[in-house]
Amino acid sequence: MTQFAKGATIRRDAGLYGFERALARQGLTPVAGVDEAGRGACAGPLVAAAVVLDRPIPGIADSKLLTEARREKCFDLIMKRATDVSVVIVSAPDCDQMGMHVANISALRRALARLAVRPGYVLTDGFPVDGLGVPGLAVWKGDRVAASIAAASIVAKVTRDRIMVQLHEEYPAYDFATHKGYCTSLHQEKLDEHGPCPEHRRRYVNVRAAMEGAVREQ
Repeated sequence: MTQFAKGATIRRDAGLYGFERALARQGLTPVAGVDEAGRGACAGPLVAAAVVLDRPIPGIADSKLLTEARREKCFDLIMKRATDVSVVIVSAPDCDQMGMHVANISALRRALARLAVRPGYVLTDGFPVDGLGVPGLAVWKGDRVAASIAAASIVAKVTRDRIMVQLHEEYPAYDFATHKGYCTSLHQEKLDEHGPCPEHRRRYVNVRAAMEGAVREQ
């Protein structure tokens, strides 16, 4: 990843589209934002998204700051109005096989590669992602300060939440529709009671402990 474009500056009051406007002034367009959802969950897939915006989309913000209903509305607007959107889904077994960091970096790269529009610059949330093939910048809390990253966070979050609701129908004992596979007290209670299902990530300590407990009880 490179540093931010030389000569480009972001004012503190530039707003959510400040990065995109500054890069456009430098001719570094289109700008793609990439982000993921589910990295910290102990069940379900990891989902990465890449989004290219060419115009403001009302209401978008960090997906974690929006209500579920608002995320769904923003998701629909992004899918209709964004220049390009791509999504990559990494299954729980694949996350176990690769390890979460490798799975995460790989998913972000693949999401960017699947865009039909080749970006001139890439903004990532929090940490740098090498090997993207274009210049880019890791933005601290990027989903709160850069519109394209915020849009990617919404697409990834809504896509993953919908998957977890579907998995709830397949594995109702774990109540995936409520906690979406994250390590909540409710999820841990269900995990300890029933042991892990195929959607649980075996690399996680709490999942391994539940597996061992289920074996001892047999």
